[in-house]
Amino acid sequence: MKNLIRYEELGIFLLSIYLFSTMGFEWWVFPALLFLPDLSMLGYLAGKKVGAVFYNLVHHRGIAAAFYLSGICLENETVALVGIILFAHATLDRIFGYGLKYYTGFKETHLGRIGQ
Repeated sequence: MKNLIRYEELGIFLLSIYLFSTMGFEWWVFPALLFLPDLSMLGYLAGKKVGAVFYNLVHHRGIAAAFYLSGICLENETVALVGIILFAHATLDRIFGYGLKYYTGFKETHLGRIGQ
């Protein structure tokens, strides 16, 4: 089952690449921005709860979809790009077992404990 979920996430990641390809940005923009959402880990400098909230906001695919759809509706490719990058990054994290965080610590995620 775990592999099936990873393949599903891989398909979603490929969808992100496709959506990006329909936009007018240079190809290098996607990989250059892909890991930018990891800066949300800096929220942990303010404590576990603040860190988890900030991290989860940036890694929530619903928020990513809202950015993308807003960008499409507003005809603003930059806003849509933010959505695609957030979506792709969150999906890539889930492929590698990094999920949304619990308040108990960075390694406690909705996918299980990181490193086990």
